[in-house]
Amino acid sequence: MGFVQAVVFRDAYAAHLPAEAIDRFEPRPFTKAWRAALAEPPSRDHVLLVACAGEQVVGFAAMAPSADPDAGERTAELTTIAVHPDARRQGHGSRLLNAAVDTARGRGRGELTTWVIGTDDDTRGFLTAAGLVPDGAHRGRVVSPEGETLQEVRLSADVSHDPRSA
Repeated sequence: MGFVQAVVFRDAYAAHLPAEAIDRFEPRPFTKAWRAALAEPPSRDHVLLVACAGEQVVGFAAMAPSADPDAGERTAELTTIAVHPDARRQGHGSRLLNAAVDTARGRGRGELTTWVIGTDDDTRGFLTAAGLVPDGAHRGRVVSPEGETLQEVRLSADVSHDPRSA
């Protein structure tokens, strides 16, 4: 998990942060944070979904209740979806996103939201092709100890109905 997150974050933020900040994305701190979060999740609605190729973790999706002030209690947030670059375009991201939707729906959540870097056309394209759409919300996310921020846009989808069951 920590290795995948470090590689994906280095890739995602490379065009936005100075090299010194990118160099801080190391597997060990991410691994330590994931171990702590998995040992004591903040709530039952904090969920981690993992994609594997054999025994190797190649991607993950993390979910939580939305912390956005305008979100209702039936809103789940996809806080992270990440697939190692070498494992992309093999269906892992789609399976993770489908599992996230199923998990949200199974926990009584009717809406799924996520935040993406405003200039990350690849991730945004993947998510919008899957049905998440910009809902007009924007924010600046602090991404370094020096206070550097990136602009993000929120995407959302109504997941209250499963079209597969129609």
